[in-house]
Amino acid sequence: MTNEEKIAMLEDVMDLDEGTLEAASVLEEFEEWDSLSKLSLMAVAKKEFSKKLTTEEIHTFKTVQDICDYLQ
Repeated sequence: MTNEEKIAMLEDVMDLDEGTLEAASVLEEFEEWDSLSKLSLMAVAKKEFSKKLTTEEIHTFKTVQDICDYLQ
């Protein structure tokens, strides 16, 4: 999956319009980056990438690129 596809998936998880996020976007600047989005990301990471994402790991994510890097 490309970074563009990961960003599109994250926009879907956060219920944002397509093209809203960029790799350098700071997650905390979006009110949509809430607990529900974080839980949804955990589910997607497990289903699509076979990665067990923990809340501790989520708290280390500062930018969209951090998430893309994790989902390698």
